[in-house]
Amino acid sequence: MKEPSFSISGQIVDIVNRRIFPGTITVEGAFIASIKEEPVQETDYILPGFIDAHVHIESSLVVPSEFARVAPIHGTVATVSDPHEIANVLGLAGIRYMIENARLVPFKFYFGASSCVPATRFETAGATVTCEDIEMLFRDEGVKYLSEMMNYPGVLHHDPEVMAKIACAKLYNRPIDGHAPGLMGKEAADYISAGISTDHECYRLDEAKNKIAHGVNIIIREGTAAKNFEALHPLFKSSPEKLMFCSDDKHIDDLVDGHINVLCRRALEKGYDLMDILRAASLKPIEHYGLDVGLLRPGDAADFIVIKEKDFTQFIPSATFINGRCVAIEGISLINRQPVEVLNHFDTSPKTEAQFRVKVNPDDTHLRVIVACDGELITKSKTTSLHVDAEGYVEADVKNDILKIAVVNRYEPAEPSVAFITNFGFKQGACASTVAHDSHNIIAVGTSDRLIAKAVNALIASKGGLVAVTETEEKKIALPIAGLMSNDD
Repeated sequence: MKEPSFSISGQIVDIVNRRIFPGTITVEGAFIASIKEEPVQETDYILPGFIDAHVHIESSLVVPSEFARVAPIHGTVATVSDPHEIANVLGLAGIRYMIENARLVPFKFYFGASSCVPATRFETAGATVTCEDIEMLFRDEGVKYLSEMMNYPGVLHHDPEVMAKIACAKLYNRPIDGHAPGLMGKEAADYISAGISTDHECYRLDEAKNKIAHGVNIIIREGTAAKNFEALHPLFKSSPEKLMFCSDDKHIDDLVDGHINVLCRRALEKGYDLMDILRAASLKPIEHYGLDVGLLRPGDAADFIVIKEKDFTQFIPSATFINGRCVAIEGISLINRQPVEVLNHFDTSPKTEAQFRVKVNPDDTHLRVIVACDGELITKSKTTSLHVDAEGYVEADVKNDILKIAVVNRYEPAEPSVAFITNFGFKQGACASTVAHDSHNIIAVGTSDRLIAKAVNALIASKGGLVAVTETEEKKIALPIAGLMSNDD
């Protein structure tokens, strides 16, 4: 294919030097050959593309090559991607799958080495990623960073395996991402002093400020489930140089509506400095992770977006360029769909209604109930009394919004684990999913044992996906790739 060669004029947004000037950019091949400051008639703004500084592509429910067909529509040219989800299912093979699929498209995916696989000893995962695996990823695959160190207790207690992974990242001069929701004070200081450089899990302003005081960069997250922008945006007043933006986990239907550009818009609407906002959206992640993404300088990769003057404060691009090629224009992707390989790890048998029954001591009917909090990953708990039948079994209490929740091991035959949960509001039916962070077993919530079994068995039949059932209906999205992603458009 012939290398692109063209010039484009407009109002050039120079984030590095914090100024906007009229000029012309000349592109030769994948790079910017020159930038000439001169009077121009064009009023379009030209600025560096946006970067999602922490995302699990798997959570979009599509593979990287499909994610890449949507994100550039909103001006995103690169992601800092943790393949932690598929790694918990397939290990090193899953990480390599993401890297290889990403190479099929002209989008800049920068993957990390997943640090916590399995994510917890309290649940069965499908694989293990060792320190030796992580070193191989740094050495042979050019992986950019050590993905979120979720095991902060392991850091605080100097767990040998955890510290070996951190030491490996330091040996290869790779940044280490953090993950420590709610951690404060001396524990936060000790965790960060081990070499942690970021945290995207802050959900309170005082927590974020405390971590910044110990040197961490805060990645403001606005995903499908966790939304922290409203709590953290005042950091643009106190510590704008320490901020980045991310989505973490963002479903494809939400990605269709917007991405990092939405965070830029909301920050600008709140009156924050334009250059501080754009630094968080592009310059800061490029510098922190050492990304090969252009910043509109001669010799840089020709990665930039064009926004019409009338759309500038809304950050709606009219065109997106990556390595000198236009990959999206006027809301339409120019990246072609690629063939998608399917791989999975699924080995469990259908379950019966009886396997979801819960028997209790009839003299003690007080049970602990999970309290789900909408828009948050953090749950709470309460204790309540539930009706026990003559045989000692406890059922869901739909009237009082106390439902059953079950986890089913998808990697080997085992009995389900069953508990109770509130704040779902279901009046009938059940839902189930193999998108169940972080081990991605089958998780189901429902109003009866029978319907939970129905939902779970629907997923077992399709080897993964999302399902909702009632007595008479069944709706399902199959996710045959690791039980996490679709192989469809």
